[in-house]
Amino acid sequence: MLVDIADDLKLLGDKTRLTMLSLLKEREWCVCEFVEIFDISQPAISQHLRKMKAQNLVKENKRGQWVHYSLDVDNKPHIQAVLDQMPDSRTILTNLNKELIITECK
Repeated sequence: MLVDIADDLKLLGDKTRLTMLSLLKEREWCVCEFVEIFDISQPAISQHLRKMKAQNLVKENKRGQWVHYSLDVDNKPHIQAVLDQMPDSRTILTNLNKELIITECK
């Protein structure tokens, strides 16, 4: 149990992953949106999400060629406690100099 919690918290030590999880508190996001927000490649975004999915922090929903991710931490109160302290999406996006993205990946 402690090993699992430590592994989960290690993932939050990465600013990009912590930001992704914080954004996922409010809604699901598509890989294409994360590419635009973080200005990094789609493979890099996918690698971050793959690590979080392997720890059961996110779940995926495929729609055509795009994969949408949502938060999956109901059974991880230690992660939820951290995310409860994080700012909302609007604040995060403002700090990243990004507009609120409401897009439908096709």
